[in-house]
Amino acid sequence: MRFDIAKSGSGLVYEIRNIVNVAKQLKQSGVEVVWENIGDPVQKGEKIPDWMREVLADLLREDSTYGDSPTKGMDATRVFLAERVNRRGKVQITPEDIIFFNGLGDAIARAYSAIRLEVRIIMPEPTYSTHLLAEVHHASFPPNTYRMNPYCDWSPDINELERKVKSHKAIVGILVINPDNPTGYVYPEETLARIVDIARRYDLFLIFDETYQNIIYNGKKTVPLSDIIGDVPGISMKGISKEFPWPGSRCGWMEIYNADKDQAFARYIDAILTQKMSEVCSTTLPQMAIPRIMGHPEYESCLAERLRHYEKLSNIAYGILKDLPYVMVNRTCGAFYMTIVFNEAVLNSRQTLPIAQEDVRGYIERLVAEPIESDKRFVYYLLGATGICVIPLTSFFTDIPGFRMTLLERDETKFEQVVRTLGEKIVQYVESAR
Repeated sequence: MRFDIAKSGSGLVYEIRNIVNVAKQLKQSGVEVVWENIGDPVQKGEKIPDWMREVLADLLREDSTYGDSPTKGMDATRVFLAERVNRRGKVQITPEDIIFFNGLGDAIARAYSAIRLEVRIIMPEPTYSTHLLAEVHHASFPPNTYRMNPYCDWSPDINELERKVKSHKAIVGILVINPDNPTGYVYPEETLARIVDIARRYDLFLIFDETYQNIIYNGKKTVPLSDIIGDVPGISMKGISKEFPWPGSRCGWMEIYNADKDQAFARYIDAILTQKMSEVCSTTLPQMAIPRIMGHPEYESCLAERLRHYEKLSNIAYGILKDLPYVMVNRTCGAFYMTIVFNEAVLNSRQTLPIAQEDVRGYIERLVAEPIESDKRFVYYLLGATGICVIPLTSFFTDIPGFRMTLLERDETKFEQVVRTLGEKIVQYVESAR
């Protein structure tokens, strides 16, 4: 090429997908992989209920399903969603305040790419990879973060957040993921109110990723951004991929709050919409399905059954791992992930797990021959020794070593066996270099 055409990279990878390449290599050697790397309920065996299939089958018989949607999304669906927000009575929006995208990944990419290069969004640490990569690629610099504390149920350090907002003038917005991915933390209302207050006092806007807003259990409660935002400008990001569940739908949306109260924020939203116009519209079928599925008489009971299952698996895993040496575990209460943290200084580059199959052992040893993060080294050995595929916690932009697993397995007996194996291998790995 005449020039080096690729934009300068960040050195970051999307490990949730990247580790699949490693696992597929092991599958070729006969390793049976247990996929705990990605939050896809369908891949883990969740069955789509017959009534939901019938809704989609009926839609496929309608000619309108096959046409374009308006740029912002299907009118009837946006009316339906706006009414759901307005029924709570805390803040009022119109259908024009809702913009659909081809999945939240698309929405996230648009949100960060529409921001001027010199300004930044501060985000939690650890943070979900899609937000992290979009923010870093927009600015070509490492992100600004506020820490989630694993020794306090993963609650955020609000004092640190305010200090950084005050001292870094380039910060224009705050990201909150509630319930959180990767930690499963559920923000209490008072914590959210403090974050909104910081945004108000320092003239910032808010981005709340509320993908898992209705996946909360173990007695925890939270509130949506619409309940507490007041007159602060903000965006709530929502989708159907986890809640329905329909990850293949690639259907998400933004709810825009208070664009009429801040001209700079209104111009920013207009920039997002202008980008959106370039791709004409988002996929029609899943948008049309939203009112019919969410409004179906069996929807709430179906969601409640799923929550009971996630709660049960959360407590099974917590019960097995909470007293394990060398790690610290919090009970997951939202979304469907559990994050396990290694205690300080327990990992080193001499630790291994026995891998019986010679070609698999050789492959893993080549992967860890180069300097890599200590938790990633454990994850590779775990994969080679057991076939269990988890995500190193440092892949979520944190220096805290650990890993994330899911609570999606439908077979409870199999899930318990996987968690017990994890516990055994953690101890075996840490003690292997003694």
